Amino acid sequence: MVNRRAPTEVLSADQVEAIHGASLRLLRDTGMRVLEPAARGRLQRAGCTVTDDRVRFDPDMVVETIATAPSAFTLRARNPAHDLTVGGDHVIFAAVGGPAFCSDLDRGRRPGTFAEQCDYLRLIQALGIIHQEGGGPFEAMDLPPETRHLDLLAALTRLIDKNWQGIALGRERASDSIDIAAIALGTDRDGLAARPAVLAIVNTNSPLSLDIPMAEGLTELAAANQAVCVTPFTLAGAMAPATLGGALVLQNAEVLAGVVLTQLVRRGAPVVYGSFTSNVDMRSGSPAFGTPEYTKAAQAGGQLARRYRLPYRSSNTTTANAVDAQAAYESQMSLWGAVAGGANLVNHAAGWLEGGLTASFEKLVIDAEMLQMMAEYLQPIVTDDDALGLEAIDAVGPGGHFFGSPHTMTRYEKAFYSPLVSDWRNFETWADDGAIDAAHRANRIWKQLLAEYEQPPLDPAIDEQLTEFVDRRTIELR
Repeated sequence: MVNRRAPTEVLSADQVEAIHGASLRLLRDTGMRVLEPAARGRLQRAGCTVTDDRVRFDPDMVVETIATAPSAFTLRARNPAHDLTVGGDHVIFAAVGGPAFCSDLDRGRRPGTFAEQCDYLRLIQALGIIHQEGGGPFEAMDLPPETRHLDLLAALTRLIDKNWQGIALGRERASDSIDIAAIALGTDRDGLAARPAVLAIVNTNSPLSLDIPMAEGLTELAAANQAVCVTPFTLAGAMAPATLGGALVLQNAEVLAGVVLTQLVRRGAPVVYGSFTSNVDMRSGSPAFGTPEYTKAAQAGGQLARRYRLPYRSSNTTTANAVDAQAAYESQMSLWGAVAGGANLVNHAAGWLEGGLTASFEKLVIDAEMLQMMAEYLQPIVTDDDALGLEAIDAVGPGGHFFGSPHTMTRYEKAFYSPLVSDWRNFETWADDGAIDAAHRANRIWKQLLAEYEQPPLDPAIDEQLTEFVDRRTIELR
């Protein structure tokens, strides 16, 4: 998708520069803990000061190094029609990734299984408004933890032909993501480096820490010229200053440190500025999402990313425990912050529930409807073939109606939006059908989508190579 609307700017130009300057001072004077020895050594050779595991950054080096990162790049998909442009005015909606649990109205909240994980992937394939899979919708708890990522990556290759996110949790998982992406695309690591396909999320441990698994994943991906999205988890009032400005300084400093490391590993490696700043409930300390603070931080994060000419990531979030009104209004607040803030990647765009602990089957469908509405909002009001609707008015005439006119049909056929769960019938018709709410309609829809799912074709030779790789790596990891 393309967003040609001017982004909302909640910070003045002077405030953006103040956050930039404070971030550089923070990295220079306080520094960042980098727990992985090889990453510390790389930073030290680039001119950083290293004391134990603390790395202090020279501001000039930071500015010069991040300037080598590309402002946009392309990610390949198994189906070339689903290739993604990351950056500029492009917008990607990625499905939820990473929760521990799954849920639906029939079985409730529970640890997920591999079979359920595969069903979720089938739904992601079926929903056209979702452009990218998010790196595993939830954990398959019936599989061994040391090898379950291999089963996920194989399922991603077989069940969807869209682009999917890799796994950055440690060197081995990142490496396996790269190798399986190469197999899926019928190429090798050199071919993948020339035309990247993998993007993975690397989370810093706020405040000011980068742990060993994340540093290993970042290094492995950047060395292979695959994309890294550096995303701090900065909650104002918990692991970040209580003020939103202070939290943005911390977020910005951690992103800059991560971007520097990617460029020291491989100059020009694709990287995304990730924003995940929100606040906590000051009465309980619980994370809060979809709040006004989250929305403003998402918009401010976009301004900072554009300051460095980097693609920008935000998210669709909610702390709601059920697929209810709270889930909808918090998600809508998050989406407005992301899209109006100029996000190129909206992570967790569909399916996120319970502060990220749960991937919901019904929420996936309801979010897809909101995304379709957002996509239609991004379309221009007046187009070259629109003629301002005057021809349609003339054609309909006094006392006529627009439904069925060529003008109306053309606009509808071009629209992204097609209702999934909205119920626009009159009260009597709705009541006769059981008076079901949006969540129950979504329950019907995801089951219908599963029943109608068609697996995209895969070259038998690629399927065989994939099986051999997964079998070999499973033996090695066990």
